Amino acid sequence: MTRLMTGESSLTIRDAKPADITLIYSLVRELADYERLSDEVSATAGDIATALFAPQPRLFCDLAEWDGKAAGFAMWFLNFSSFRGRHGIYLEDIFVRPPFRAKGIGKALMRGLARRCLAQGYARFEWAVLDWNATAIDFYRNIGANVLDDWRICRLSGDALAQFAGRGAH
Repeated sequence: MTRLMTGESSLTIRDAKPADITLIYSLVRELADYERLSDEVSATAGDIATALFAPQPRLFCDLAEWDGKAAGFAMWFLNFSSFRGRHGIYLEDIFVRPPFRAKGIGKALMRGLARRCLAQGYARFEWAVLDWNATAIDFYRNIGANVLDDWRICRLSGDALAQFAGRGAH
């Protein structure tokens, strides 16, 4: 848990607990609305709870609270670099609710993950950003991140995934 004082306000960043699942799911839905991707959400709160709170979880979530109020979250998992021979952190989602923006909360969530990388000896910290989100791209560049224009995310999901898997089995 990390506590920071900013003037008379306080920021707490902590690991999510099972009792937080309703909040986490709400934040996921708010993020989807912000990214104009609400129609893409098929996960339920139960799906996310199962992933986060399994006996050996592969998904993790940090929650940010500003003066005790839920302000945002970062959802992440470990990836692996075969070139570096070590794990890294992949930030799946980061979101700060609009009333809490410009208070350093997003930066604090990101810094906490960067520190976790260093403490665990991980090779890198990566994430994706939508190309239209100039505010986020500027923020990421300002914290020193390289925005890799020469890499493209490739994805198989839904019908395309099922069709390819079926073709590959023959």
